[in-house]
Amino acid sequence: MRQKKEQKKQSKKKKTHIPFRLNVLFFIVFLLFSAIIIQLGKVQIIDGETYRNEVNKKEDVTVSTPVPRGKMFDRQGQVIVNNKPLRTVTYTKMKGVDSKEVLQVARNLAQLIEMSPEDINKLTETDKKDFWMQLNEKRAAEKVTKEDESAFRKQEIEGKELDKKVEELRRERITPEELSELSKEDLEVLAIKSRMNAGYKMTPQIVKKDVSQNEYAIVSERLAILPGVDTTVDWEREYPNDKILRSILGSVSTENEGLPREQLDYYLVRDYNRNDRIGKSYIEKQYEDALHGTKEQSRNITDKAGNIIRTEKVTEGKSGNNLMLTVDMELQKKVEESLEKNLRAFHSAEPMMDRAFVVMMNPKNGQILSMGGKKIVNKDGGMQIEDFALGTMTSSYELGSTVKGATLLAGYQTEAIKPYTHFFDAPMYFKGSAKPKKSWKDFGDIDDLRALQVSSNVYMFNTALKMAGINYVPNNPLDIKKETFNKMRYYFRQFGLGVPTGIDLPNESIGQMGRTDNIPGFLLDYAIGQYDTYTPLQLAQYISTIANGGYRMKPQIVQEVREQPHRPEDVGKVVRSIEPVILNRVDMETSYINHVKEGFRRVFQETDGTGTATFKGLPYKPAGKTGTAETVYGGESDIGRDENYNRKKCYNLTLAGYAPYDAEPEVAFSVVVPWVNDDKSGINSAIGKEILDAYFELKAKRTGGNPVPVEQQNKAQ
Repeated sequence: MRQKKEQKKQSKKKKTHIPFRLNVLFFIVFLLFSAIIIQLGKVQIIDGETYRNEVNKKEDVTVSTPVPRGKMFDRQGQVIVNNKPLRTVTYTKMKGVDSKEVLQVARNLAQLIEMSPEDINKLTETDKKDFWMQLNEKRAAEKVTKEDESAFRKQEIEGKELDKKVEELRRERITPEELSELSKEDLEVLAIKSRMNAGYKMTPQIVKKDVSQNEYAIVSERLAILPGVDTTVDWEREYPNDKILRSILGSVSTENEGLPREQLDYYLVRDYNRNDRIGKSYIEKQYEDALHGTKEQSRNITDKAGNIIRTEKVTEGKSGNNLMLTVDMELQKKVEESLEKNLRAFHSAEPMMDRAFVVMMNPKNGQILSMGGKKIVNKDGGMQIEDFALGTMTSSYELGSTVKGATLLAGYQTEAIKPYTHFFDAPMYFKGSAKPKKSWKDFGDIDDLRALQVSSNVYMFNTALKMAGINYVPNNPLDIKKETFNKMRYYFRQFGLGVPTGIDLPNESIGQMGRTDNIPGFLLDYAIGQYDTYTPLQLAQYISTIANGGYRMKPQIVQEVREQPHRPEDVGKVVRSIEPVILNRVDMETSYINHVKEGFRRVFQETDGTGTATFKGLPYKPAGKTGTAETVYGGESDIGRDENYNRKKCYNLTLAGYAPYDAEPEVAFSVVVPWVNDDKSGINSAIGKEILDAYFELKAKRTGGNPVPVEQQNKAQ
C-alpha cells in the first residue's frame, strides 16, 4: 500500500516537471523570436536607408590624364621640337577588377585592333607560360602533385613562399609542345593583356598608339562593352630638323620606362604617375618643370562592382609651356654643314681626326647662338657622321696657343711683365732636359703683341718664369714652386678655363688638370695650353670674356619660357625671361684686356699673323687667336695606336675669336678639331671662316642687306 502511494507521488512530480520545462523552452524561443523581430524592425525601419545606400554605393575615383609637353622654338620662332598627335587606345584598370575580367576585355579588344609584330616579339617565354596557365587552369594545376607540395613543406616552405614555389614549378614543367598550342590569336590577346597590365591601377595605360583611323572609330563605337578602355589622342616628340642639335635637345622617356627609379620619390611627390614620360637628358631634363604641363583630372563614378557609371571632368589639363631657345637654327645648320663637309674632306688624309666642334655665342649676354659637334663613326661597314654637339661641353682637350691671352693677362696682373715687355725668342735650355723648349720658329727680340701675333711659345715661357720669380739662365735647373701653378690657374679660371661655365644644362665637364709631380717643366707647358684640358664651351666663354671687356657671362641655351598660344601662328605669352648673368668680372685692369685684344686683332689682320691668311680684310673685321697643341691620340680606334699599341702623337687644332674688333663685338666663337696629323692642315681656320661668313650673311639677309646690332634684332623680334 505504502509502495503504491510512493509511486503516485513520483508520477505527480514528473508530470509537474515536464510542463515547467516546456514553458521555459517556449519562453526562450519567444525571447529569441522577439529579438529577431526587433532586429529586423531596426534593420528595416531605423537602418534601412543606410543599408540601401550601402547596396547602391558609388565610388569616386580620380584619374589623371597626361597632356602634351611644351614645344621648343629657336630665337627666330622656328619650331625645333614639336608634338606629333597619335590616335591611341588606352586602358585604365579600376579597383576590384580581377585577371579574368582583364582577359575578357583583352579578348574583346583583340577583335577590333591588330598589334604590331614588334609587340608580339616583345613577349617573353615567361609571359607565354603564364598565359598558358591562365587558359589551362586544370592542366596547370596537375603539373604539381601533392608529393611535390609535401617535399616543399619538408623544407619548411609555407604560405606565400609555398605558393610561389608551386607556381614556379608549374611554369617550369610546361613543355614546348604545350606552349606551341598558343595560336596567333592567343598571342594577340596576350600582347594586349600585357599592355593593359603594364601600368598602375587608376592610371591610363597605352595599349596601342598610332592606331588606324578605322581601328580608332570601331573601338570608339564599342567602349560601352570595353570597361576601362578609352580612345584618345596621344603624342610623341617630332623633330622638323631631323638630327640637328639632337644630343643637346635631349630625350623623353617612354611610357614603358616611366619615372627613373633613382628619382622616383622626387617625382611622385610632384604629382607624377610612375609611368609618366619625363625629360631624360639635357634640355628636356633641365626644363622638365616648364615642359611637363598640368594633367587633366577626371572623376570616374563607379558602382560597388567597379563599373563606371559616368565620368566628370574635375580640372582641365594644360599643355606644358614652350621654350624659346637662344640658338639660331639656320645658323646651326650652316655650322653643322661646315663641320661635316670639312671632316669628310680631311678624313682620308687624317684618319685619327674623327670629330670637330664649334660654339658661337653673344659675348654681351652669354646667349648660345650655335653649339655644333660632329663625330665620325663606323657603322655597317661604312663611315657615318653623327651629331656630337654634346661634346662641346662634355669632352675636353688641350687647346694650345688660343689660351696665350690668359697667360699674358696673368703676367700683367701679377706684375711679372708689363705691356710691351720684350723677351728674346730663341730655344731655351734647362738642366736635366734633353730637349730645348722653343717656339715653332725663332723670332728674336719681340714684345707681347708680336708674341701673340706670331704665337711665340718662348715669350709665354718667360712670362711663366717671371711669375715664379725666376730669371732665365741657360742650362740652369728649374726650381718652380706649386704656388706659381696655383696662381696661374687662378687667373685662367676667371675666364672660365678649368671651372664650370654655368650653362643651363646638366653633366658639364670642367676638363682635366694635368699631373703636378714635375711642376717646373709642366708650368711652361701650361702657359702655352699644352697641359690642362678644356671644353670647346670653356674656350668660347674665355674668348667672350676678353671680347666684352672682362665680364664672364653665364652661357644660356634657353632665353624664355612661354605659355601655349591660343593661335597656332603665335608663340605664346612670356612666363619667364632668362636674364643675362654675370658670373664674375676678371681681376684684371681693363687696359690690359684691351691690350690683349689689340694682339688678337694683329693675329687676324697684320702681316705674318697666324690667322692672317684666312681672316685678313674680311668686312666683318674678326680678331682672335689660333692654336696648336701637341698631344697623343685620345680615341678608341686602333688606328691611333702604333705596332706596340702606344698612342700616336698628333695635334689639336683650335681657334677662338670674335667680331667686329672695332666696335662692340656681337659674336664670339671657338673651334676645336682634335687628333690631327698635319698641324698645318688649316681645318680650324677653314671652319672658323665659314661659320663667321654664315653668321654675317644671315644677319644681312634678315636686315635687308643693312646689318644692325644683334640687340636691335632681338628687340624687333
